[in-house]
Amino acid sequence: MKTYLIVAFSLFTLIASAQQNGSIVGKLTDKELNNEPLPFANVLIKGTTKGTTSDFDGLFEIPDVAPGSYTLVFSFLGYETLEVPNVVVEAGKVTEINTGLGASSVGLDEVVVTTTARKDSEVALLLQQKNALVMQEAISAEALTLKGIDDAAAAVAQISGISKQQGSSNVYVRGLGDRYQNTTMNGLSLPSNDVNKKNINLDLFGSSIIENVAVSKAYSPTYYGDFAAGNVNIDSKEYTGDGYLEVAVGGGINTNAAGEDFVKSEGTSNFGFYNRYSHDPFAIVLSHEVDPVAAWDPINLSGAIEGGYSFDFNNEKSRLSFFGAASFSNGYEILEGPARDFTNVLKVNFPNVREFAYKTTTTALGNITYRINSDHKVKFSSLFINSAADRVGYYGINGQGTNRDAILNSDEGFYVMNVQFNQDMIFVNQLTGQHVFDEKLTFDWGAGFNKVFSDEPDRKRFTLENYQYALDNDSNTNPSFYTNIPFDNQRFFQSIEDDELNSYMNLGYQASEKVKFNFGYNGRRKERRFNSIRYGYDIVDRNNTPVTDVNDFNSIFDVTNINIPAGEGLWNTIVLNPISNKIGNTNRPGLPENTYKGNLNVHALFASAELLLTDKLSMVPGVRVESFSQKVAYDVINISATDPGFREVYENIFLPSLNVRYAVTENSNLRAGFSKTASFPEFKEVAPFVYESVTQRVGGNPDLLGGLNGDGPTYSDVYNYDLKYEWFLERGEIISLAAFAKTIKDPVNRVVAADATGTQRYFRTGDQADIYGVELEARKNILMDAEDNAVVSIGLNAAYTHTKQDLRDIPAGTENTFGTAFDRDSDELEGASPFIINADLNYSPVFGSYKPKATVAFSYFADRIFSLGAGSLGNIVEKAVPTLNFVWQNSFGEHFEANLSAKNILNPDVSLVREGTGIGDVIIREYNLGVNVGLTLKYKF
Repeated sequence: MKTYLIVAFSLFTLIASAQQNGSIVGKLTDKELNNEPLPFANVLIKGTTKGTTSDFDGLFEIPDVAPGSYTLVFSFLGYETLEVPNVVVEAGKVTEINTGLGASSVGLDEVVVTTTARKDSEVALLLQQKNALVMQEAISAEALTLKGIDDAAAAVAQISGISKQQGSSNVYVRGLGDRYQNTTMNGLSLPSNDVNKKNINLDLFGSSIIENVAVSKAYSPTYYGDFAAGNVNIDSKEYTGDGYLEVAVGGGINTNAAGEDFVKSEGTSNFGFYNRYSHDPFAIVLSHEVDPVAAWDPINLSGAIEGGYSFDFNNEKSRLSFFGAASFSNGYEILEGPARDFTNVLKVNFPNVREFAYKTTTTALGNITYRINSDHKVKFSSLFINSAADRVGYYGINGQGTNRDAILNSDEGFYVMNVQFNQDMIFVNQLTGQHVFDEKLTFDWGAGFNKVFSDEPDRKRFTLENYQYALDNDSNTNPSFYTNIPFDNQRFFQSIEDDELNSYMNLGYQASEKVKFNFGYNGRRKERRFNSIRYGYDIVDRNNTPVTDVNDFNSIFDVTNINIPAGEGLWNTIVLNPISNKIGNTNRPGLPENTYKGNLNVHALFASAELLLTDKLSMVPGVRVESFSQKVAYDVINISATDPGFREVYENIFLPSLNVRYAVTENSNLRAGFSKTASFPEFKEVAPFVYESVTQRVGGNPDLLGGLNGDGPTYSDVYNYDLKYEWFLERGEIISLAAFAKTIKDPVNRVVAADATGTQRYFRTGDQADIYGVELEARKNILMDAEDNAVVSIGLNAAYTHTKQDLRDIPAGTENTFGTAFDRDSDELEGASPFIINADLNYSPVFGSYKPKATVAFSYFADRIFSLGAGSLGNIVEKAVPTLNFVWQNSFGEHFEANLSAKNILNPDVSLVREGTGIGDVIIREYNLGVNVGLTLKYKF
């Protein structure tokens, strides 16, 4: 095509003999992508306004250029700016200039490197998506900035078929929840920061440390075999240009929290840290107060600093680059609404709950990249995240709370104060390398170590009856402590520690222009250590221990009131696991009452071939052979004495895959994929520890690893089918339509027990689950400026997913530790939303040095099952939630920004509803989050 273009231009100059000017043509290539064509780059004659942009094939033309000698300037966001001097244009002739752009400097005599930048362009990612032999989708740092997206969770929600749960970090891919996904950074696995989840909270990754976020929904053998919905990969930001420093400060309010007297846990810092981990829990119980304390005024604050610098060596063939970013942010929310505990009947009912939620996130990222030369690069990345949530909840504050098992009054006045602090500290260290040895051989590798501390220290929970007396202004009538068991009033301590080593190697061999082979290994070794302990308050004589002030529990639970000697105090402490039976469990320190240790080892070899069968047809067959072993050893309360106390499995699995791409036209592809993958149980799904919140209980089930006798399924086989058509239009534009289907053997679901406890546990609920759906994605520029930059653009993606699984009864007994039963033969899959939509509208005009960007973003997901209901009771359903955000970014010149945002404008209710109860649908929990309005100021030096 390039030849045709040049010939056409030459013929034109010969025919138009009267024409006195010449023209410049050429082809621009991408040095970062093996000299693939680089589209939509800017080509400008220096010192003039005359220029153009390259097309999808990297071709460009500047016609009607007066004879003379010029300097040609090539630029593209995320790449170097190149100047090619001494470009001579002659009358009636065509001058051809072919060159390439890269993210690092090049040593060509005719090229002068003026600036460099990060490769974080949306157009570059679309080009990669177009040319990739395997289906992939990504959103760049450029798009994050354009749409006002401030974290990775919101970023992946911009990709078709993906939704983010409002008020939560949960991300759903193609209707499948947390257990069916994986999250990596720079290709290496990331840890979970939450015992209840497999994946890390993507909210923790702020946009300042993200280069791009990619989601792979079609499998290839380089991914771990534990793959059903997709793999989310976060590329951490690099820097390759001149030095810079950027600082940002921000403030804002939440409409629910503004102007309120906010409270938080005692003993925690406003920056999200807790400094008593070295103290024994029993000493904390005796030494520290229990009442919440005043927090800062509820103004959301944020601050960030980032910077980078590069050094060139050896005539600019080597480069050492540094990038660092650190940030802190907090947020205040007040959640108000009902909370209920519905087991097989309505057990506990709180018509009104008021919860103060204070959250903080501290993030620090450092990257050191050494590009030895154009063929070899090594990068070290270190990430630290501290995420904390401080919650003070008052359940039943209107005096109308009820408890079916109340002792004094089951009709009103049941009340709980729950004060808890959760802190997650994550350390991620990675070393990666990329090497090109010749035109045929490449080698990529990486190794990482992850460390997680996830703690819930000193949760305080106090329970009262006849709370309505606290509201009657009568000092002669007061609430009383609820003392059905000593642990109705308690202090709780929980600790989780994870260690993980992970690595990968990938050797690429280019056998010919049309055949490339990839061979590799990746693996991980993970260990989790968990323990928890409770200290209950046994009230000696509750009839003579009135609660005269519900805001002053300190005066009662001060250590001076401990019942030593017996009969001289108000309360005793009780622990279930005493240090010694000789000294007993009263008013003595104890040992953890629940512990478990989990180990996971995965080792895999994989191979694939990239086959260019014709100019249009390519195929990537691949295979992965993976061995995994998993063991969970536990010592928990409320489990059969005959239980062996551990489960252990070892499996070797064979995972084939095939991806096919057919280039329908130069700008459109038809893709198809098939793969077999697997789904492994998580530690939290297997370990039979039960976590008790105020109104819900969730526990694991060791039977997921082969059953009680070890002869059942230990993992789920997953069969994946994908078909996709993608059409790349103009710069930054795409339309795609995809269809997918999945079959999951022996699927795992969370099920609510149909008994008095209502505990939610995980079961292999049937033989098979079937999933199919369609996805639509469109990004379109509506209005362009003179330089072909989008002034008005829209984005839309939507997905419909249908799921159906068969259900079977699971009897408890000789084969199963826990049992469940259903009154139906089939149901939808847990976590699957039938309909998902995300849309955004962006307006980006330019007024001299003032460059505002306004974005409105909308998202919606339909009702989805939170937990399957057992027996004749219905499911717990998470109701549909629409979300509307607005971001207005104001750039004044090259250095200063002032950005205004309004998040969650619609402020919808977030609801969990129990269906099919016999008394109609029952709201289990409902609240709204409030609207967050904020202003951020940035300055770049």
